[in-house]
Amino acid sequence: MKYTQLGRTGLKVSRIVLGTMNFGPQTDEAASHTIMDAALDAGINFFDTANVYGWGENKGRTEEIIGSWFAGDRSRRDKVVLATKVYGNMAGDGDPWPNHDRLSALNIRRAVDASLKRLQTDHIDLYQFHHIDRRTPFEEIWQAIDVLVQQGKILYAGSSNFPGWGIAKANETARRLGSYGLVSEQCLYNLAERRAEMEVIPAAQDYGLGVIPWSPLHGGLLGGVIKKENEGKRRASGRSADALANSSVREQVQAYENLLDKHGLEPGETALAWLLTRSGVTGPIVGPRTADQLASALRAVELELSQEVLTGLDEIFPGPGPSPEAFAW
Repeated sequence: MKYTQLGRTGLKVSRIVLGTMNFGPQTDEAASHTIMDAALDAGINFFDTANVYGWGENKGRTEEIIGSWFAGDRSRRDKVVLATKVYGNMAGDGDPWPNHDRLSALNIRRAVDASLKRLQTDHIDLYQFHHIDRRTPFEEIWQAIDVLVQQGKILYAGSSNFPGWGIAKANETARRLGSYGLVSEQCLYNLAERRAEMEVIPAAQDYGLGVIPWSPLHGGLLGGVIKKENEGKRRASGRSADALANSSVREQVQAYENLLDKHGLEPGETALAWLLTRSGVTGPIVGPRTADQLASALRAVELELSQEVLTGLDEIFPGPGPSPEAFAW
């Protein structure tokens, strides 16, 4: 495994991030533990989750699965850089009570204690804001975070799904208050969805945030979906099926698969390897449902893409370019 610094921090993290969103809803506890064992054995030390994972009536279930894994062998916790998130509503379905979501100081305090209990640990290494909260001032947010840091409950704070202006506002407020500020941004970024290159990634780089892309295969669209359909292995579903219904998108994905077939490359591994070539990217989040899917992601770390392949990928998925040149002169 290869490692890098998380943004401007001294923290070393693996170039592949283990995403756990499938743990519970699609992968049972025993299989989830097997995947985490395999990830740790392969040198992956960066695990990402969120308090709402498990979804619906099972919100919090994913954190519980990770917690039971830690409880099974306490040495595991010291090897893992643990990241979770706060923002989503954790109240029971139909519960009318307010203050169970977003980023008020009250909810942050409540949510971190609940996550620590489910995760069966005394601290969270990276506590991420799952979405920007336009109703809560950053002065209040940093006050709450600074208290948690002083209490030893969290070490660093990060953002997820923030616009570039949100990253700037958050860290300028932190600078004024003497707080450390955001150290990472987790955003939607992949070959087929490059809008983050306009402002989010430049803002993250300027403020010293590590970029952690989620959905690196764009819901499976970049994982060889057309080839799998043609071979009768698996039909596209969900977001991939909707996207392929657009003829121009289908032509683009077919060109992508043709390029990689020409060079003997596997689509999913290539999509991950491409992200690892991008400036500012710490590592993409992979959310394996099986150990085989994890093994495929690990191969991407060692995959070297030729300039010919990189040029071909840019021609198929050109991206918008930086701001303001993307929409002005």
